[in-house]
Amino acid sequence: MSSRVSLPLMVNEPGTGHAPVAPFLRLSALWIQVTGTWCNLECTHCINSSGPASPWLKPLAPEIARNAIREADELGVKEIYFTGGEPFLHGEILALLAEALEVAPTTVLTNGTLIDPAMADRLAGLARDAAYSLEIRVSLDDVDPEQNDRVRGRGAWAKAVQAIERLHARGLLPIVTATEISNTDATPGLYERFRDFLRSLGIERPRVKIMPVFALGRQAGQAGGDGERLSGASLEGFDTALLQCSDTRVVADGGVYACPILAGLAGARRS
Repeated sequence: MSSRVSLPLMVNEPGTGHAPVAPFLRLSALWIQVTGTWCNLECTHCINSSGPASPWLKPLAPEIARNAIREADELGVKEIYFTGGEPFLHGEILALLAEALEVAPTTVLTNGTLIDPAMADRLAGLARDAAYSLEIRVSLDDVDPEQNDRVRGRGAWAKAVQAIERLHARGLLPIVTATEISNTDATPGLYERFRDFLRSLGIERPRVKIMPVFALGRQAGQAGGDGERLSGASLEGFDTALLQCSDTRVVADGGVYACPILAGLAGARRS
């Protein structure tokens, strides 16, 4: 595979049937699926079915990631995200983060379980010396250890909370990202519970991001059917410039994709 990634492409070229068309307008955000679907956890709601055994989407070769960062810089990228799988399983994640931080504000989406004191120290050093800001998003699904670990596996809660505390102690204010997996009836208060929990840890400026559960990956087929498929008619009168795929590209093993959720799927491949 060529290491040149050819980022700016349309979501669907005209003439490909009834699939909606969203022209690529600019590159604002680059996502790097750095470990593919390789993860040390096997969460019950994972949107791309990541896990520790035989990942269906392989980790990304470091040189492809580096070339993507360089090309994105040439195209005026505004943000860079590292995701997986679990990004901290990648042997060169720190070096890749350092290169990304020379180009744009950079975010890592992690389950936090691999952020030991030494890793927290190195991340703090990267953030201190970087030209741009480094954000760490740590995933939790409940403030209660038992409820969280029913989704993420035994011991995941304790390790993630330790990571949050370590990052905070070193001046990196993590963003805690939670899904509504334990609140499928839309029970209000999830944000408030996380906010108050983080304050109880001594984090005076809690940062919380709540995500919906997507009927993809391990959740596919569990939400009462596939639902309505998006078509070109669905977007009639809609400003497609508002869609993430109009200004975002994802680099993963096998090519460039239109959307982080669909990385690795042939229908979303752009190169």
